Amino acid sequence: MVELKTDTSIEAMYEAGQVVGRALTAVQKAADVGVSLLELDEVARGVLREAGASSPFLGYRPSFATTPFPAAICASVNDAIVHGIPTGYRLHDGDLVSIDCGAQLGGWAGDSAISFTVGRPRPADVRLIEAAEQALEAGIAAAVVGNRIGDIAHAIGTVCRGGGYGIMDDFGGHGIGRRMHEDPPVPNEGRPGRGLALRHGMVLAIEPMLIAGGTDEYHAAPDGWTLKTNDGSRAAHTEHTVAITDAGPRVLTAR
Repeated sequence: MVELKTDTSIEAMYEAGQVVGRALTAVQKAADVGVSLLELDEVARGVLREAGASSPFLGYRPSFATTPFPAAICASVNDAIVHGIPTGYRLHDGDLVSIDCGAQLGGWAGDSAISFTVGRPRPADVRLIEAAEQALEAGIAAAVVGNRIGDIAHAIGTVCRGGGYGIMDDFGGHGIGRRMHEDPPVPNEGRPGRGLALRHGMVLAIEPMLIAGGTDEYHAAPDGWTLKTNDGSRAAHTEHTVAITDAGPRVLTAR
């Protein structure tokens, strides 16, 4: 069931989304060669604490997980696509880092992700991140009243496939509201004009995940959470929480 949010609820979600945006900005600023992923997680936790928000990631345990998630951010490095658990790993020059973060504030959730490089970037990584950002922008542009979920999926997939990148079949965006994950699912590839019609008050987390090698295959790491590319190529992940409104898409997690 898809819940349509009131304008008042969307404003409350905006407040949660701004906490997420501040957390991601702080994490990216803190990320440098020699900094550990656990230190980045603590940066995000500090922003959440200061805002009086909690983490919807911490302790989250969906059906596929063997253990609850132990952190406030997902920190996925190089060939890790999503759901990376922060560890003592210290960032190296040239690492590609994807950070996913959420916040729960006033009973509402926000969810967003960014990808960036540390130190001297590889040109191929720069192109990959740019494509992920372009895919996100295309998905947001398609998130208008009267379109359908398939239009968002098609817009994202067109950018990804056009750049020669792979897409995970089983993971994508989702509805969001009082819980981090709600209906409807928002695939990263699909046919235009298909799926649920977009209406004022729907709020979606739109999140492209690109695999540089061009294949779609991935596997779960031994930790049961981190999803990694099968071919060892690098990956990028971007995400915004977006409200569908009669005035057009409104990005609630804008940084």
